[in-house]
Parts: sequence; C-alpha cells; structure tokens
Amino acid sequence: MNIKNLYHTLTILPLLYFFIGFYCDRKDDIKNIQLVDYQPQPMLVTKETYVPKARYPAIDVHNHLRHIVESGEDISKIVSIMDECNVKAVVDLDGGFGENLDKHLRVLKEPYPDRFIIYARIDWSRINEPDFSEYAVNQLEEAVRKGAQGLKISKSLGLGVEEADGRYLRVDSPKLDPIWEKCGELGIPVEIHTSDPAAFFTPLDKHNEWLSILVKYLNWMFNKPEFYSREELHKQRNNVIAKHKNTIFSGAHMGNNPENLQQLGEWLDKYPNFYVNIDARLAELGRQPYTARKFIIKYQDRVMFGTDGYFDTPINAEMYRTHWRFLETDDEYMDISKSHTVTPDWRVYGLYLPDEVLNKLYYLNAKKMIPGIK
Repeated sequence: MNIKNLYHTLTILPLLYFFIGFYCDRKDDIKNIQLVDYQPQPMLVTKETYVPKARYPAIDVHNHLRHIVESGEDISKIVSIMDECNVKAVVDLDGGFGENLDKHLRVLKEPYPDRFIIYARIDWSRINEPDFSEYAVNQLEEAVRKGAQGLKISKSLGLGVEEADGRYLRVDSPKLDPIWEKCGELGIPVEIHTSDPAAFFTPLDKHNEWLSILVKYLNWMFNKPEFYSREELHKQRNNVIAKHKNTIFSGAHMGNNPENLQQLGEWLDKYPNFYVNIDARLAELGRQPYTARKFIIKYQDRVMFGTDGYFDTPINAEMYRTHWRFLETDDEYMDISKSHTVTPDWRVYGLYLPDEVLNKLYYLNAKKMIPGIK
C-alpha cells in the first residue's frame, strides 16, 4: 500500500466508524420505535372473571359461515362448541342465492334445522337490467320457500354496486323498493350493513384511531370523493327504514354508529322497525361503559347479540366467552382481541347488564324478529 492510499484509508475509517455508531444509536433510540412494533404490556392488575357459557340461551344473529361450509368441516363439532357455550342458534349471513344458498341449507340446515338460520342475499350482477326488481323479488321468494329466514345486505350497497353511469347505487334507490316491501310481506328481517366505522371515512394520518389496522386493510378507506359520505349513507338507509314501515331492519354493528350513541338512540326513537346488534363493536361500546350500559338498558327491546365471527374460525369458544365476560361482568380494562379477527388496540370495561336485559339481548329479541325460531 502506497502512502497515498494509506492516507485515504486512515481518513475514511474514522468517518465510517462515526456513521456506523450514529446509525446504531439511532436504531436503538426509543423515539424511533415503529407504530406497528409498539405493543405495550399493561401493568394494571384487575379482576378476570371466567364465564364459560351465556347466562341465558343465546342466538348469534350475525355470523359468516362460508368458511365452515366450503371447508367441509364436521358440523357436529361446531354444534358441540355451541352447546358448550349455551349458543342455541347461529345466523349464517352467507347463504347468498342460487347454488350457494342450496349448499348452505344442505350443509347446515338439513342436519341441524333448529341450530342454524340461513339468510339469503341479492344477486347484484343484474342491477342494470330493466327487469332487475322483478328478478330480485322472485329470487327472494324462492329463497324463502327453500328455507331462508332473512335477507343480508352488505356494505357493497352504497359503496360498491355500480349503476350503468358508474355511480354507486344509492341505498334508497327506487329500484330496491319492491325488495324491501317483499321482505315485509314475507315476514323476514333485513340485516343491513351500511357505511363503516367513522375512522374509515377520515384521512389516514396520525389522527386516525384505527391507523394500526387500516394500514393493513387500505381497501377499507372510504375518505375519497367518489364515495358517498358516511352521513349520506346513513341518511339513505334511514330513508328506506322510514318508507318501509312493515319491514324489520336490523342495523349491523350497532347501526354502524356506536361512536355516537345519542344519535343512534334518536334513530331508534324515530324508527320503531329498526333494531341493532352489537357484533364486532365491543371495542366501541366498552370504552364508554357507562353510556353503553344505559343505552342498552333503555333500548333493551331493540338490541341483539351477534359476533361477526372470525374470518377463518367463525365459531369458537374463546370468541363467545369474551362476549359473555364483556356483557355479564364488571371486569375492567379487558383484552377483547379474541372477540373478533380485527379489533382495535384499546382495552374495554364490562357492562354488567341486568338479567332481564341479558335475556332479551341474547334470545328474546331475536326470537321476536326472526321467523321460525322455536
């Protein structure tokens, strides 16, 4: 090595050591922890109540069983879990239409007619054909003849189904009036999912309380000009409920407005044919336990139990037991991550509901709403 090269080496090495050291210091700096890596361990010591089964027989009015049906899983094992947790029946919202409905009825309803309740869906593929309304009504009548006991409407209505001009089909479109009327004539409820959590309609930035989850599910973001606003979607749905007074509507996920129980109460006061269920909203209810408890007690004849299930294991004991603990105990700062596949990071507080309210929430309200429950 000549003198010149040695000089350059001796000059560069200190700088190299400096930058390596600076990088390591920055990497270990507590201020540089990524949001996705932040998993705080609570130091709070609180009571943990184990509730193996519901205090009263329960009907899960909101679940998705397509995974069970498609996987060929042993249904008797599923029913054993239900028995273990005191779940008398589960509503399968994935019945769909045509051959899919036939399969769900065959796999679930035939062997266990009283344990599974199958809801039909609408075939939106023909929405822009002139005879769509007549077609959908005939399809619905046929589904009920086969054994369907309700109709499920997903959030794609308002946020996904497109009309011929490219605009999203309004929830209160006149095209759909014959469907809502037919549900009333047939005496079946409509489980309707309109809009989504409030955070899904706000910017994906440091202020978004669902940020850690939404970065994984970017297609859940609806804060874009092509979508109706959350308020507009709720208005469209409420227009339908007001117009079709003889049809029962059940608002999925606390009517998708658990962030504002005062407004939700105003809707329930205004629309006597509107019900709600708690599915996948324990996080919202449990961080306002005083308000949520008062709300459910006040509207005890209009609120129902549902879970929304897991994506891959929609019926499991731990999921149900998390719900029993939340609804029946006064446990504090609970981890509800086992209540649903996608759950916000915050902890919640049990509602400790009275027995009379639990009986209605678990069973009696669903029995009143859904035909054919023994």
